[in-house]
Amino acid sequence: MSTAITPDLLRAMPLPAPGEDKDQRGRVLVAGGNRAVPGAALLSAEAALRAGAGKLQVATGRSAALGMAMLLPEALVMGLPETEDGDLGPDAAAALVKAAGRTDALLLGPGMMDRASAMALVQAVLGQLDPGSAPALVLDAGALCGHAALRDALRPHAGRAVLTPHAGEMATILDIERGEVEADPPGAGRRAAAALQQVVIMKGARTTVVSPDGRAWEYAGGGVGLATSGSGDVLAGILAGLLARGASPTEAACWAVWLHGEAGLRLAQRIGPIGFLARELAAEVPRVMAGLPA
Repeated sequence: MSTAITPDLLRAMPLPAPGEDKDQRGRVLVAGGNRAVPGAALLSAEAALRAGAGKLQVATGRSAALGMAMLLPEALVMGLPETEDGDLGPDAAAALVKAAGRTDALLLGPGMMDRASAMALVQAVLGQLDPGSAPALVLDAGALCGHAALRDALRPHAGRAVLTPHAGEMATILDIERGEVEADPPGAGRRAAAALQQVVIMKGARTTVVSPDGRAWEYAGGGVGLATSGSGDVLAGILAGLLARGASPTEAACWAVWLHGEAGLRLAQRIGPIGFLARELAAEVPRVMAGLPA
C-alpha cells in the first residue's frame, strides 16, 4: 500500500524555511562525472542549486574539471585523481572525505561509468566518513552496484542516505533479474530499503519512495518526457539540494520526486510531451516550489 505524493501531502511535510544567508541554506558536494559524460555531474550540480542549496562544490576527474568550472561558475570545482577511462578513481577518496566534512549533503555517482572503480570509491569514502558528523548522502547511477558491497558500506550510516535506482540498478543491488524488479517495482524498493536501512527512490513510470520501515509513497505524474537522458541526474541533484537545506531523507525524497515530475509536466505543456531536455528541468524547479499553494 502506497500513499500518493500530492500537494496536500507535501504541505504536511513543509521544507525547512530558507536561511538568511547561503551557509544557512546548506552546502552540497556533487562527486561524479566521466571524461566522456561530464554533463551528468553538471546536471546534478545545477539542480542542487535550483532546489535552494546555498553553496556548491563539484568533484570530478582532472581532465573534466576546467570545462566544468567554466560551465558552472557558481561552484567550487575540484579536479581529482581519475582512472585511465576518466572516472573519479579510488585515489580521490581522501580529498572527497575532507571536502565532505564541510558540506551538508554529498551526492555520489552521477556520470560514473566504471562500476568497479565507482564501488571502490564509494566504499573508501563511506568507510572514512565519521557517521556522527557525516553529511546526508545520495547514491545515484555509478554508485549503485553490488548488494553486499553497498550493505557493508552503508551499515554505519543507517538512515542517512537516499538511493535512486532504476530497474536495472535495482536488479544489481538485489542481485536478481531485471524482470523480477519490473514485475513489482514497489516490492523491490521495499526489499532494498529494508536490507540497506536507507530510503529508496524506485524510479519508473510510477516512482515509489520507500522508507526502511516499509512505508511507501507513490508519484504517477511527470509524463513520458521524463524518460530522457540526464533526467535521473537532475532528480538526484534536487534531492541533494533539499537534504542540504535540512529536509529529512523521506521528506526530501518525496519533495524531489514531485518537483522533478511537476517540472516535467510544465515542460510538456510548453514544449510537447516528448522532446524537452533534461537540462531544461532544473530551471522549472524554483517556479514549481514557489507555486505550491498554501
